[in-house]
Amino acid sequence: MTTTAIRLAASGEIPEGEGRRFDVDGRAAIAVFRVEGVLHAIDDRCTHGAASLAEGWLEGDQIECPVHQGRFCLRTGKPMCFPVTEPVAVHRIDEHDGSIYLLG
Repeated sequence: MTTTAIRLAASGEIPEGEGRRFDVDGRAAIAVFRVEGVLHAIDDRCTHGAASLAEGWLEGDQIECPVHQGRFCLRTGKPMCFPVTEPVAVHRIDEHDGSIYLLG
């Protein structure tokens, strides 16, 4: 099976403790975060209020929605507190040769 890699950005475009939204042709927007040197990619849409999670606040390996303060685990996509009850999709991501890639 062949894996498709879509280049999202240069490695330096996502600093430690920050996230960024990416619009990928034919897919839902993706939010990519760097936490303790590790990249995490999830759908950029909160399952509760449809807000951009890339605009939220990082708390360890969790992202807090900027609208209703629900939190999601960046590793699993699972909701961590009310009012969020539905998970977000998690995506495979890779970083090499100075670039960040969405795998799929």
